[in-house]
This record gives sequence, C-alpha cells and structure tokens, in this order.
Amino acid sequence: MPAYHSNFNAEDNRLIGNMALLPLRTQFKGPAPKSTAEEDIIDEALMYFKANVFFKNYEVKGAADRVLIYLTLYTTECLKKLQKCATKNDASKTLATLAVSSFDIPGDSGFPLNAFMTKPATKADADQLRQYFTQMRQEIAVRLAEKVYVDDKPSKWWLCFTKKRFMDLSLSGPGN
Repeated sequence: MPAYHSNFNAEDNRLIGNMALLPLRTQFKGPAPKSTAEEDIIDEALMYFKANVFFKNYEVKGAADRVLIYLTLYTTECLKKLQKCATKNDASKTLATLAVSSFDIPGDSGFPLNAFMTKPATKADADQLRQYFTQMRQEIAVRLAEKVYVDDKPSKWWLCFTKKRFMDLSLSGPGN
C-alpha cells in the first residue's frame, strides 16, 4: 500500500525554498493565506497521520508533500507531549507552548529534513518560513487537542502512535 500524498500538490502555490505556502483555516496570525475551503493541509495531515506514520520511505511528489511530512513529524512530537497531559485543558496549554517554542527550519544544522527541503534563499524568506511553521504549529495544536481528547480524556487510539517514527525521523533530538 503506498503512502498518502497531499491533494494540494496539484495547486499552484507560492514557494518558500521548495515548500508550498498553503492556505489555512486559522485564526492565528501568519503569512499563510486564509482558506475558505472545507479542508486544508492541517486537516489532511491529521487525517493521513495514522496511515502515513508507518512508512519508513516517502516519495515526495510535490511541494505540498514537504509540508505534509513536516506536519506528520510535528504531530508525533505533539503526541509525545500529550502522554503527560490528563485533561484537554492541560493538553491545550502544553501544545500552545510547544507551538511557539524555539525550533529549527530548513537550512539549520539541527533540522532533520534538510535532505528533502532547501534552505530559504533570503533572510526574509527564512523569517516568513519560521512564521508559517509557527502558524501551522499553533493551528495543529488546537485541532489535535480536539481530536485526541474526547470527554476530557485522552484517546488511546491516538496516543498509541507516540512511539512510531515516520521515515525514521524526529523533529526533537535523540532521547526526547
């Protein structure tokens, strides 16, 4: 069975490096255009997460796939943090903090996806990419907390994926 790829690959979107700047349904401030579509890349990443996380190899078929890869790895990091959260309120606070914490972007030495993503051409592009990542991280924090916490209890059907390593990569360092 092949991995799921983004439906947004066919669209013509602005690129930063070789990542697509995709529209988002979000209330958070950032460079992503506002989306009125029913589904955006965040929905797609969460929908395909459980299937894609099992793959050790992933063929990139477009710029939107690179965003999907990043969001899949970030979702895994979020789930690791959620293991320690007993309530949805705790989870929301923890994920909101994680979303705005310091992180690497393509071109930084600690970024695990440098083989798939090119470094932004200018400092302005790097700043915009960091803002875009932050915007996506904030939005995925809100939506993931909604999905994982049903009746204010964590779903074991989501938390069971904390040990899985998509493409055998992790956004956090070893041991984290």
